[in-house]
Amino acid sequence: MLTRKQHELLRFIQERLRESGVPPSFDEMKDALDLRSKSGIHRLIMALEERGFIRRLPNRARALEVIKMPDGLGAPTPRGRFNPAVVQGGLGTQSSLAKPRPATSPDEDDSRHSVAIPVMGRIAAGTPISAIQSRSHSVSLPADMLGSGEHFALEVRGDSMVEAGILDGDTVVIRRQDTANTGDIIVALIDDEEATLKRLRRRGSSIALEAANPAYETRVLGPDRVKIQGRLVNLMRRY
Repeated sequence: MLTRKQHELLRFIQERLRESGVPPSFDEMKDALDLRSKSGIHRLIMALEERGFIRRLPNRARALEVIKMPDGLGAPTPRGRFNPAVVQGGLGTQSSLAKPRPATSPDEDDSRHSVAIPVMGRIAAGTPISAIQSRSHSVSLPADMLGSGEHFALEVRGDSMVEAGILDGDTVVIRRQDTANTGDIIVALIDDEEATLKRLRRRGSSIALEAANPAYETRVLGPDRVKIQGRLVNLMRRY
């Protein structure tokens, strides 16, 4: 048997994983459950882990996986390695971590229902780098792993998003758009000069670009200094 708070936390973690493939931070869990401190969240996580509902993955701070759900609370995310999920529109569907493969010819793409995604250089998950570069090459993804709209890819450099499961050397797939919801991971262009991959937060009239690594500070900027270039919808990793 789980307590009411344990049920609430398990459901919140599961819903966040389904929507974005990224487990919530301790602050997000604390706010969602209306608790005063992170220590309460820590105790709830330990209780869920002891009862076999979740597990903490090694070598990744705060990385959580839902192993099972109580009857009536829905199915868990697939067991195994923590994988960022595809997000289509407001609600995403869980998908395996995609492995990049060389772009195929148009005929092959049609037969395999694949889409060639242009890789537009590198993006900083750390200190912002120069703005998005020109197309360097392409990777191919199954069409059913992408929602509607135009997409591009960027190679990640830096470790500021490691707690969101985004590592140095990964390739992120971005849906091109100029708006996003708070909590989305976005490509932000700062002062038309610097591009960075961060989680979007809104603080009054200001925009906060939040890292997923406590070693990095959140940057709070005026809305006139930040242009949203797109939202993260998928992630690829070479093994």
